[in-house]
Amino acid sequence: MRTLDDLANDPNFTTARRGAERTVTLLPDPPRSDRSLLVISADDHVVEPPDTFEGRMPARFGDRAPHVVEKDDGSEVWVYDGQELPNIGFNALVGRPVEEYGSEPVRFDQMRRGAWDIHERVRDMDLNGVYASLNFPSFLPGFAGQRLQLLTKDHDLALAAVRAWNDWHLEAWHGPHPDRIIPCQIPWLLDPQLGAEMIRENAERGFTSVTFPESPTPHGLPSLHSEHWDPFMAACAETGTVINLHVGSSGASPTTTDDAPPDVTGVLFFAYAMFAAVDWLYSGYPTKHPDLKICLSEGGIGWVAGLVDRLDHMETYNSMYGTWTDELRPSEVFRRNFWFCAIEDPSSFRQRDVIGVENIMIEQDYPHIDSTWPRTQQLTVEAMAGIPTDDVERICWRNAAELYRHPVPALVQEDPDAY
Repeated sequence: MRTLDDLANDPNFTTARRGAERTVTLLPDPPRSDRSLLVISADDHVVEPPDTFEGRMPARFGDRAPHVVEKDDGSEVWVYDGQELPNIGFNALVGRPVEEYGSEPVRFDQMRRGAWDIHERVRDMDLNGVYASLNFPSFLPGFAGQRLQLLTKDHDLALAAVRAWNDWHLEAWHGPHPDRIIPCQIPWLLDPQLGAEMIRENAERGFTSVTFPESPTPHGLPSLHSEHWDPFMAACAETGTVINLHVGSSGASPTTTDDAPPDVTGVLFFAYAMFAAVDWLYSGYPTKHPDLKICLSEGGIGWVAGLVDRLDHMETYNSMYGTWTDELRPSEVFRRNFWFCAIEDPSSFRQRDVIGVENIMIEQDYPHIDSTWPRTQQLTVEAMAGIPTDDVERICWRNAAELYRHPVPALVQEDPDAY
């Protein structure tokens, strides 16, 4: 496995501009998409703006709190407890030509403004025909907030940074457009009891979801196959807080060998979602906490039907392994407790009855490299061709609205042009 930090620091990971002078082109606004469908995106990202932590952390931390610094060469970096963390290019590539895609650091003014400005984000959602959106953190905190906690030895500083990020997300990102942004918190990973208390506190404040590492062990944290995380899982089940597992949140990306071309990593990126699904299923937490809700983000859905078949096949060996004791079959628990996000999986929708049509959601992955922006409406309409209307509604918005308890006004349900 190569870590995402390895890829970000590898100048040969992409072929764009190797040895060439850097070019940054921000394309003009695309035309507004026709809104044939009502769409909720269950996986997008926010690039934290420079003022994310301002006024939200105790003054005693001073410059150790995360802040943006412009360097002598004109580049911009986050500085956290003395360590520099750039905004890597993969964080915000929408609105730029594909031939300029790369992983090198970028300034805020080299990104489409919707990456970090909430009002421009909603404007880009309007252009793309996406009604509501759930947003993960980006490179600074890490997809599961792990970087804020593991890059410093000062737990008080880390806890203040996590709380500040959640405050910012609720107040400044979700707050101005609560009907359009589904609030997703980052967890406290260093103490599951305190993490559970924060889940309950944040549920009271309006958070309906939390991001979490696909696997905690690559971060040096206890395994899922222990009782360590039980207080956290119990709090999520009790409050209905959805656990979002984003591909790459464990810090690793599947590959084959160190000298494999970057295409191998790109093609296999989805595979970690399948690994995570099996790991979480057999962790015992979904059976111990039947109300636990787990969503696999940016992993696609093409593998899900095959995994259902494999789970049923492996059940015939249960007397040999002897670890599955629940009265429900593994595949039944899988369908009950897990949800999946489709980004560009046109052939996989034919398997929706095996996957479970109630378990599939749409994502646009704005503003990342895989994003379907500004063609989400067009691509979704094409993928939904021939699928019954009730199933289309479930996949495009109703599943997400129910899972994340994010109501859609009746007027918008009747007319996607109404917002």
